Amino acid sequence: MASSTAAPTTPGTVQLSLAEAARQDFTAAFGPERLHLRRSERAARARDASHYLLVPRLAATATDADAVAHAFHLARTYRLPVTLRSGGTSLSGQASGGGLLLDTRQHFRDIEVLDGGARVRCGPGATVRAVNARLAPYGTKLGPDPASEIAATIGGVVANNSSGMACGTQFNTYATLDSLTVVLPSGTVIDTGAPDADEVLAAREPALHAGLTRLREEVLASPDACARIAAQYAMKNTMGYGLNSLIDFATPVDMLAHLLVGSEGTLGFVSSVTLRTRPVLSQAATALLLFEELAATTDALPTLLAAGARTLELMDTASIRTMLPELAPTDPLRGVRLDRHTALLVELEATSADELGAVIGGAGEVLGALPLALPAFFTQDAAERARLWTLRKGLYTAVAGAREPGTTALLEDVVVPLEQLTAATRDLGDLLRGRGYDDAVIFGHAKDGNLHFMITPHLDSPAELATYEAFTDDLVDLILGRGGSLKAEHGTGRIMAPYVRRQFGDELYGVMRAIKRLFDPAGIMNPGVLLSDDPQVHVQHLKVAPLVDPAVDRCVDCGYCEPSCPAKHVTTTPRQRIALMRTMATAGPRERRELARDFDYAAVDTCAADSLCVVACPVHIDTGKVMKGFRAERHSPVVQRAGDLVARGWGPVGGLLRGALTVARFVPSPLLTGVTRAARRVLPPDWIPEAGADLPGPGRPRSGLALAPAAVQEPSVTAQGARAAAPVAAASTSAPASPVHPASHGDSVVLFASCIGGLFAPAKGGPGAGPALLELCARAGVEVTVPDGIDGLCCGTVWSSKGLTTGHRTMAERTVEALLVASDGGRLPIVCDASSCTHGLDQLREVVAEGAGGLTILDSVTFVRREILPVLDVRPVGSVAVHPTCSTVHLGAVDDLTAIAQECAERVFVPSAWGCCAFAGDRGMLHPELTASATAPEAAAIWAEESATGGHFDAYVSANRTCELGVSRATDRTYQHVLELLVSRLG
Repeated sequence: MASSTAAPTTPGTVQLSLAEAARQDFTAAFGPERLHLRRSERAARARDASHYLLVPRLAATATDADAVAHAFHLARTYRLPVTLRSGGTSLSGQASGGGLLLDTRQHFRDIEVLDGGARVRCGPGATVRAVNARLAPYGTKLGPDPASEIAATIGGVVANNSSGMACGTQFNTYATLDSLTVVLPSGTVIDTGAPDADEVLAAREPALHAGLTRLREEVLASPDACARIAAQYAMKNTMGYGLNSLIDFATPVDMLAHLLVGSEGTLGFVSSVTLRTRPVLSQAATALLLFEELAATTDALPTLLAAGARTLELMDTASIRTMLPELAPTDPLRGVRLDRHTALLVELEATSADELGAVIGGAGEVLGALPLALPAFFTQDAAERARLWTLRKGLYTAVAGAREPGTTALLEDVVVPLEQLTAATRDLGDLLRGRGYDDAVIFGHAKDGNLHFMITPHLDSPAELATYEAFTDDLVDLILGRGGSLKAEHGTGRIMAPYVRRQFGDELYGVMRAIKRLFDPAGIMNPGVLLSDDPQVHVQHLKVAPLVDPAVDRCVDCGYCEPSCPAKHVTTTPRQRIALMRTMATAGPRERRELARDFDYAAVDTCAADSLCVVACPVHIDTGKVMKGFRAERHSPVVQRAGDLVARGWGPVGGLLRGALTVARFVPSPLLTGVTRAARRVLPPDWIPEAGADLPGPGRPRSGLALAPAAVQEPSVTAQGARAAAPVAAASTSAPASPVHPASHGDSVVLFASCIGGLFAPAKGGPGAGPALLELCARAGVEVTVPDGIDGLCCGTVWSSKGLTTGHRTMAERTVEALLVASDGGRLPIVCDASSCTHGLDQLREVVAEGAGGLTILDSVTFVRREILPVLDVRPVGSVAVHPTCSTVHLGAVDDLTAIAQECAERVFVPSAWGCCAFAGDRGMLHPELTASATAPEAAAIWAEESATGGHFDAYVSANRTCELGVSRATDRTYQHVLELLVSRLG
């Protein structure tokens, strides 16, 4: 087998360049846009969720299986190790390599539902969450349920034989595999689902076909080998290769397919996989049980399982203490004096309410007989169940987020037979404390005997590294002494590769070595992973975490942020931006300058700053906010003063911008695009937008909302402080409906009309979001007030996004002052007609603490759904496509948006592939490549749905004008604010 990798690397190490012939060959194979040779590109892609770091000599993005096969050919030619990378959520070092790092996500995301949801065919780049979203309408889901489902890809699920909290071994990847298509290291492609797959394998790979048959015969001829395999795979087990494949299946092609499950990229590339699904049990009830000591907890497991428990999550005393700060002050658990207490989170599931009621009844009797430290009951309340699961899932967040800066969040897992769980848990706790890991927590999937524990060592400290090595040796003794496996879910990787021989014995280890040679005789596939005769491989290439910024130092490289990042296929993701920050921190002066030049565009300029990353991040890092900080640092005092002047004169500036848009209407689109592109080549491109045919015309001054003649006389819309306030023109001349009184604030609101609506004309034929909201309020008898001087006010997002901190503060102070006056000191709610501006107003509390905290700020879709929609008579259209925005996510208003759309249409389609459009105010015009990439999956989903249903949707809606521009550009469909559609459908 080939040696582990090239020379050990650390962040910032200069890699030896490839031979020129190799560079040319790889460039020809992938094209310069998909071959990543620059130091910044390689460093950004090097990090995964494990505590290892190998910087590749080159990285590439594969477009299809043929490209992968060609890459394998070149790797054999130049003796270059190959590591396949999908989601990068693996924790054991499977996805890092010092040779060729091959990204197999972007172009392998296909999902095809088969047999009415009974099966699903997926590309390796599709995430578990995306696949389950596609399966949801069919009432099925994947068997594996890893906690990292937001980012874990199907490729990783197959490579690691993923399971999870509920699936155990019955529904893991191995058990639910139907077929797969594999690119072998030789370049041969085998579809194991084809009727003649075994014959094809024999013809194209005769040595592999015959070798698998021979190995199966050898294993079956050894009673000891069969007994050891049976014992190993009676429990969760992801150590080494899945030797149970040699016993469970008779034909070589079936053995091959199941050996690839859990092979961690060492045997080939799975370009497509078909999995059997399982039904979604829609009814659930949850309880948190507290026991006074561990033995009582584990003694209860068989009884609870017999009573119908589907999930049993164990938490030790340290875990419970970690949960306490998140509990309500009145929670009974706070009153317990914790000693050796242990908790179980128990969940029951059923297909119907009646079935669940019967299961709860039986389980309730069991609870009454258990020696609980506190009374417990099963709850079906969705909010309470979510709270309980947040406590369990928040353990990782709590420990990882609170760890000392510069330490590594090292999450590991082991498994023992269920009868050994009590002793193993007790001994593991003693071992952790004995090695000084006093803050460690132990939790896990109790019904499977699967324990997780988390420690936070300084891996760059020789003393702590020596402690970690000794701890690992002790852990191996403990788990193997209890008849367990050193890996249950996370895969062997590098961390346990030296111990595979010890766990399986020489005979079975020899079989594994033979499997590796049969598949990969050149030894190019992920060397050093899963099998290694180097006893130190698990403590080589360790990743350290240099301190770069308190805002990102907690990052654990999990990659949860990546699927939602609009720039993921253009430049960098949040994980990669932080990786570059850490690489620059340890690089030499020359390298640092090179990295910094790339960082400006790849990280700072092309960040949409939508902060969806903080929603996904388990330790709550807002990388978008950090990138805005970099923008601020780049600005000179002169630029900051200019930003402040623009904020002070925003009213006249808005008039100038509308004037420019008026002029632009008379300029031919090709000429307009050419002029702006030429200007961008001379002037800083981050200040000059690229304009084109889809540039809207000018909007109307927002002050007109308070001064126009009225079409509806009662109730009125006034300008706060105006000498003669007049009612506002409504969007139609229909008589108002009976008044409705908003539940908590009487019958008056303040409308904060957005700058976006004042600058850009509404979508073709529409009234605009602001006027639509006024018409709806008039229909419902709600009086609307507009702040005085509205044309000069703004939510401040444009200044915040561009890093113009002085101007942002100026605008924040002016706007908050005006809103306090208009809202009568906060008595009236402020309703905004654009979701991004609502979010911007909400964030003003961070800038202007005094007064802003007393304001109630609502997005228009939330306000209309709560207070106005119930009294409207709506005539629905046939179908509507909905684009949620990143701001509606932050505001918790996605359900409000879709609820209004559901009132307006008989069929509502929200693409599962939707994401931030990255238009981000003007960033879609500053970096159109960003918006084009971000919106491509959603556009494809819209077109696919239209093709499947035989025509366009009757309407396309969103909740923000610039987002409407971005997604309209992508889909070639006209999006409008959902309130505009609602007004047009009033009876």
